[in-house]
Amino acid sequence: MTEPADDARVDRRADLLPEELAAGSDDPHDQAEAILEESDERTDDPEGTRHESSQTPG
Repeated sequence: MTEPADDARVDRRADLLPEELAAGSDDPHDQAEAILEESDERTDDPEGTRHESSQTPG
C-alpha cells in the first residue's frame, strides 16, 4: 500500500489546472490528495493498472 502524498506535493497539486478551475472545486487540497494517492497506486502497480484500464494495453 502506498503512503499518503506528502504535504508539499499536495500543496503544489492543489493549484488547480485551468480545466479544474473552470469546473470548480469545493476543496482543492482534498482533491489534490486524492489525485496523488490514486496516481501513486497506479505507479506502484503498473501491471494492475494495465488490467483495470481501458486506456492501456492489457
